[in-house]
Amino acid sequence: MSRCILVVEDQMDNRQILRDLLGNAGYELLEAENGAEALTTVARQRPDLILMDIQLPVMDGYEATRRLKSDPATKSIPIIVVTSYALSGDETKAREAGCDAYVTKPYSPRQLLGKVREFLP
Repeated sequence: MSRCILVVEDQMDNRQILRDLLGNAGYELLEAENGAEALTTVARQRPDLILMDIQLPVMDGYEATRRLKSDPATKSIPIIVVTSYALSGDETKAREAGCDAYVTKPYSPRQLLGKVREFLP
């Protein structure tokens, strides 16, 4: 049975890169373009892991992560932040929101896949 990953990313090109990388690695993918859409998607079809961008329209990744981690039904879903935010304090802010891991863009495909496999062996 294939593991399901929700990709929350507003940029179509970035979603395509993740679709190619993770699809070729055998994962089933769901996609959302903003944090509010991510919450709706998770309520409809619970993924095994979430890759969450931070800078998103409608609802940013920090708020979406906080809401997911505060809900008993979804708090156990691992959330890996994948973001271009790489300034001092950004990782701390993401972890305080509840993310389980933090990967900065640009990332190496091997690095990201390794991080995903830590949570979905």
